[in-house]
Amino acid sequence: MLQQIFSHTPLYVWAILGFLVYRGVLASRTREVTLRKLSIVPLVMLALSLSGVIGSFGLNGAAPVAWLVGAVAGGSLAWSLTDTRKLIACTERSSVQRPGSWLPLILMMAIFCMKYAVAVSLAIVPAYTHASSFVLPVCAAYGLFSGIFIGGLLRTVAFYRQAQGQGMLQANPIKVSNT
Repeated sequence: MLQQIFSHTPLYVWAILGFLVYRGVLASRTREVTLRKLSIVPLVMLALSLSGVIGSFGLNGAAPVAWLVGAVAGGSLAWSLTDTRKLIACTERSSVQRPGSWLPLILMMAIFCMKYAVAVSLAIVPAYTHASSFVLPVCAAYGLFSGIFIGGLLRTVAFYRQAQGQGMLQANPIKVSNT
């Protein structure tokens, strides 16, 4: 049965997995990254999440509400837990130096595996599409994961703008106190 599941998986799914693993490994290293590049993974994860909700459950009913509740919770959590004391703003290059972390890879694999498992579950038992005991937790989890990525991005951008507002436009990275 697993062989059938994997063999019926479109090739683009494996390409997405490869991209996410690559970006997750990059995130494990301390690096300077532009704000534009920093937004790639959160936007990809947002797209995967929303495509999972819309493609599987539609925009009617409680599915989008559950997603939104999860997204707000995840965004709030990421905003409060993002440690800006470890960030260094490089305002002249529109970038931020971030410490390495394996957490982005873990979160990306979690949402990828969840989206894959949901797709397989719905292919095997299509009635789950209308079962609120399946739909609501899945949509809330999709939202939670997306919210974590977007909340972390927004917190980092807010930190960067604070550094920019303090007139720190030098070539060398500048550590900004966030108190």
